[in-house]
Amino acid sequence: MTKPISISLSPNTEKDDIDLAFKLIYKPWIWKKGQAIEQLENEFKSYLGVKHAVSFNSGRSAFLAILESLPFNDKTLSCTLNTSQKEVLLQAFTCNAASNPIIWAGLKPVYQDVDKNNFNIDVESLKNKLTSRSRAIVVQHTFGLPVNMDEVLEFCQKNDLILIEDCAHSLGASYKGKKVGTFGTAAFFSFSRDKVISSVYGGMAVTDDDELAKKLRVFQERIGYPSSSWILQQLRHPVLMDRIILPTYGFLGKYLLVLFQRFNILSKAVHWKEKKGKKPGYFPKRLPNALAILALNQFKKLDRFNEHRKKIAQFYFENLKNSNFVLPLIYGDRENIFLRFPIKHYNAHQIIKEAWRKNILIGDWYTTAIAPHDTKMDKLEYYSGDCPGAEELSEETLNLPTHINISEKDAQKILSFLRQYDSPVKIKKLYNGN
Repeated sequence: MTKPISISLSPNTEKDDIDLAFKLIYKPWIWKKGQAIEQLENEFKSYLGVKHAVSFNSGRSAFLAILESLPFNDKTLSCTLNTSQKEVLLQAFTCNAASNPIIWAGLKPVYQDVDKNNFNIDVESLKNKLTSRSRAIVVQHTFGLPVNMDEVLEFCQKNDLILIEDCAHSLGASYKGKKVGTFGTAAFFSFSRDKVISSVYGGMAVTDDDELAKKLRVFQERIGYPSSSWILQQLRHPVLMDRIILPTYGFLGKYLLVLFQRFNILSKAVHWKEKKGKKPGYFPKRLPNALAILALNQFKKLDRFNEHRKKIAQFYFENLKNSNFVLPLIYGDRENIFLRFPIKHYNAHQIIKEAWRKNILIGDWYTTAIAPHDTKMDKLEYYSGDCPGAEELSEETLNLPTHINISEKDAQKILSFLRQYDSPVKIKKLYNGN
């Protein structure tokens, strides 16, 4: 087998997406401006039932736009505190893409621990880190598993906190029949290469607040579009991934991917600057028309994608329920979409490594409290011991693919690989580090 079973290498793209990207490469006159941008924003508003949707070239850009536009970061307001002292609460067991916009906005990220049963923020831990400088809380619906929003809303109301939803994993998920992204003052979504829908890069900020929406539009106008070379880099991604990298991944493709990224033929999901808390030059920017076209094509398939994810997740549930793997808790008041299917095992890191050696590229979200693993934690203002539950969870979590290109046959191969870890002999070897 040369083409891997993968969780993250352009997982959502189907033939029509690849053909569309290929055609767009040869139409540079529609790369930046065009009708697809407004159409995507309108369809997003309609789907969520919100008043305003403002597009950007990434979820990070959308989040930064929200932070720069909210009243607590308005330099014209009188306040006894410096902007740099104001705090935004967010969970650990996350990506540096969630932390960096807070730092880029001149605010301080304050990390909260997680509920190890559902991978989401532990509201009890919030009480211990709330200060007079706390201004907002960001809730992350991790892996497409919604947060207990009643609990969060009550906490925000009692403590006068602005609620922002991080919906990068959760487009289409709901809590008590209401779509995530519609509970707080604002929310942001990501269309990155391994998210619910994928346009390689892309994002959306949504709100029902008219004044906030005006500021988001001003921000969007001010930052302008990314360069043509950056747009071309993203359009190449689904084409090269499908036609060259994935078919040869086992013996050549993985090296071509590194080479293409090194010579800027393809982009990386995370720039090296982000691992140090710095901002790459292509953030924040508007969503270019070419990527809006790709996102629209994916958006049309959202319900089918999410139904498939649920079907594959149920397959994992049924086949792992009597195993040594700890499965995610399911709550009857939430509709999970399972962007990835998270499971826990005390030797998760070694299982991931061994799976990769067998060309089964299962997921490593998140093997450190702030991912990726080579992020400079101090630059992101996280220090060892800040969130012990999140650190423990990062040692024992691995995630299985649920995307549209994973069939039940693929899922069965993954399960066959995992079943060896029910063997007492195999578990003993892993426990001893062999």
